[in-house]
Amino acid sequence: MNILLFLVTDLLGEMKQCIDMGKRSILPAAIALLFLTSTAKSQVYDVRKYGASGGGSSDITQALVSAWKEACASTNASKVMVPAGTYVLNEVVLGGPCKGSIEVQVDGTLKAPADPAQMKTDGWVTFQNVDQFTLSGGGTFDGQGKTAWTKNDCSKKKDCKNLPINIRFNFVTNGIVKDITSLDSKQFHVNVLGCKNFTFQHVTVTAPGDSPNTDGIHIGRSTGINIIDTGIKTGDDCISIGDGSEQINITGVTCGPGHGISVGSLGRYPGEQPVSGISVKNCTITGTMNGVRIKTWPNSPAGSATDMHFEDITMDNVGNPVLIDQQYCPWNQCTAEVPSQIKISNVSFKRIQGTSSTQVALKLACSSRYPCDNVQISDIDIRYHGAEGPATSLCSNIKPMISGKQNPAICANATGSSVSQ
Repeated sequence: MNILLFLVTDLLGEMKQCIDMGKRSILPAAIALLFLTSTAKSQVYDVRKYGASGGGSSDITQALVSAWKEACASTNASKVMVPAGTYVLNEVVLGGPCKGSIEVQVDGTLKAPADPAQMKTDGWVTFQNVDQFTLSGGGTFDGQGKTAWTKNDCSKKKDCKNLPINIRFNFVTNGIVKDITSLDSKQFHVNVLGCKNFTFQHVTVTAPGDSPNTDGIHIGRSTGINIIDTGIKTGDDCISIGDGSEQINITGVTCGPGHGISVGSLGRYPGEQPVSGISVKNCTITGTMNGVRIKTWPNSPAGSATDMHFEDITMDNVGNPVLIDQQYCPWNQCTAEVPSQIKISNVSFKRIQGTSSTQVALKLACSSRYPCDNVQISDIDIRYHGAEGPATSLCSNIKPMISGKQNPAICANATGSSVSQ
């Protein structure tokens, strides 16, 4: 068991270099090996032995905390098991460091308190300060968000209560989340903060398209995060990538409804860290407000976002399919006429096809103070069938390198654009 864990840690530690070299085949091997460690013989801590029952009204909180504490104290591989059934779960923090590898297998449905007034913090279920961690099973984390969305509409209120996130991962290293469902979160479904070498695979996120501020997976200040073969239907960004994120690999994701896959928003607060090494590949985006986008606030502190690549993406009736927006200013909370100081560079949009619900299918609106550098656009084929006419593009403060198919004509308004055939 210890040998397997060492091999997994070594594989995941080398993932950054392998991604840079194009050797993405290491990802499935590393994930399979990590999951093998979680399914190897472990000491099992079944919450039923600590007083939990799955009748639908049973409060599992204390039983889960007790099982976690004993499992975390074990020097052997351990597993906390939540069997099939329906359980009530209040806010809980499951923290380390633990003495050995630990897995939480959820096969049942966990239900959060429906009334947000019953929850005092910004996280419903929090895992933190854990190394060699697995969250598995076919279970569901049901945030019961409908009441919160009615009482606290964060899409319209600037002073909205900070509603709880379904699942928070804080400072988790060498982890995997596999086959779990997040349902109707009150705010973000999943928040990843300060994590390293962490993979999400076959995860399902579900909420109505009009549910406010329900980002599927939000990543911040984390390194080596992989989101693979995952389906996200929600009311905000399917995946949002915040400051300090490095070596983020997103592949095989289906997104929609929602607001698309976004880097940012960046530059709203002082002291934000650079973003680099973002790869979004082989994804399908359907019926969303945006497709793939990079967004920064105007009048921002200095910063950078670089080495970001969006390739082999299929769009189906998507608004703003390809978007760089350095004038992102929701609810007029900024000084829009002052340009962003976030420098965007080394970006590629390649082999993106499908249909747009807006006439401007490709918009690259970069900062007038720090124009975008080294942006490559290749083989774009996005159609629009509205009464206004065919799809168009709009570009400012950018001179992209263009190759391959161009539908619509790319950056015809960007004087001096570099075009290679």
